[in-house]
Amino acid sequence: MTTTTAKQKITHLPIFSHTMSPTNSSDDMKLLPPFPAPDPGMISTQNLESDIRILTSGGHHIPAHSSLLASASPVLGSIIASLRENSCSANTIQIFGVPYDAVSVFVGFLYTSMCAEEEMEKFGIHLLALSHVYLVPKLKRRCTKALAQQLTVENVVDVLQLTRLCDAPDLYFKSMKLIDENFKAVEHTEGWQFLQQNDPFLELEILQFIEEAELRKKNTKKHREDQSLYLQLSEALESLEHICTEGCTSVGPHDIEPSRTKGPCSRFSTCEGLQHSIRHFAACQKKVNGGCLRCTRFWQLLKLHSSICDNSDICRVPMCREFKTRTELQKKRKDITRWDLLAKKVMSARVISSLSVTKKKIKEEPRE
Repeated sequence: MTTTTAKQKITHLPIFSHTMSPTNSSDDMKLLPPFPAPDPGMISTQNLESDIRILTSGGHHIPAHSSLLASASPVLGSIIASLRENSCSANTIQIFGVPYDAVSVFVGFLYTSMCAEEEMEKFGIHLLALSHVYLVPKLKRRCTKALAQQLTVENVVDVLQLTRLCDAPDLYFKSMKLIDENFKAVEHTEGWQFLQQNDPFLELEILQFIEEAELRKKNTKKHREDQSLYLQLSEALESLEHICTEGCTSVGPHDIEPSRTKGPCSRFSTCEGLQHSIRHFAACQKKVNGGCLRCTRFWQLLKLHSSICDNSDICRVPMCREFKTRTELQKKRKDITRWDLLAKKVMSARVISSLSVTKKKIKEEPRE
């Protein structure tokens, strides 16, 4: 895989123009034969003489057919139409700013809609510029895909500069992402040093992207941690309802006999620890007002349960109805507390967890 050197940098898009030229070219001009058109849907050039020439860097001429160029590129079609309006008997289209070989491959693509992998690997950056300037979307998509696969630490800065000129957002994002992931290595490349000296605005844009990407990572990490906490609270609330309604091992409602099973509860991972908290809450002398942290947390769990409980009148969880009444009074006074927000997030986490479990069961079910 080739990389872009300093000599191959494209700091501006290729320049094109149209001029009148003599019928006989000088001996130092190099000519390429006309390209065939193998596709039935394209204009056949087998029996037509070339009626236009493309002048490239180094004084090379590429003979071509105006009818095919006009059908393949609207920009070239506009240039050719302008030449015809001026009644030019022999005319030339100039394409400077890219190597002659790259222009030759570009013209070949206009004829055949094909480009070898070796040519794309060698001239991909130049072909992207040409496809953008001359509005050849098929070649532009091909170049964008190929360059994305060829991105390296060495050439990523050069490719990024070109994506801004050629309006290639997908390739721009992939280049930015590669720089973000390998910034320390990119800093030591020739492309980055060239960028610092010649394009400080793009350097600032890259640094801002890296800062925003780091912020997104932190926010994503915090969101996952929060979701994990909400799922734990949701499971703890389900476990609390399970203990207060059905009873589990040695803890349960007063009118239900304790279970004879001595092992830990298999339904909820938080059940055993919650039973210890219930026993402690019943026997603790400090309680909430006295400053017992364990009792305070259990009290908060009871309050959170009441915030999401829809059957407080028949609910068997302690203090559910009392907390619900107090919460309704606060809502009438428009006292929106963080408990409302926490309750919504816990409920949301419970729904997401339920949907993921259902989806997993569907995938595991055998298909007939």
